[in-house]
Amino acid sequence: MKTIHQLGIYLDHASANLIDFTDTDKENQTIISEFDIQDKHETLQRSESEMHHKEQDKQRAYFKKIATLAIGYNELILFGPTTAKTELLHFLQKDNSFGKIKIDTENTAKMNLQEQEFFVWGHFKKSDFKNS
Repeated sequence: MKTIHQLGIYLDHASANLIDFTDTDKENQTIISEFDIQDKHETLQRSESEMHHKEQDKQRAYFKKIATLAIGYNELILFGPTTAKTELLHFLQKDNSFGKIKIDTENTAKMNLQEQEFFVWGHFKKSDFKNS
């Protein structure tokens, strides 16, 4: 029987926690966005248009880092309190590598790491139950 590799990604625009459900011994990974408040203040002083372009470039790089780590999985759950999960979903849908990967999104409140892990466990357990 083929192993289904499942990954939970809790994210906002500042950071993402990647929680591997398939291998519970695997360390969770955190990706930090490089666009920070310092960048925002510096580029806003020059122009709002420049700030928007810089923010988009850094967000694309942030999503690309997440995508690189998520590519080996069969199922993803993107969750968190902001629109970042939907933006990441759209980014991944443009990449043909993610065409056969099942991706769900869910809006959640802010969570600590333990709550995130419990959420991922609950999501994929519920999913396994439906597929049985």
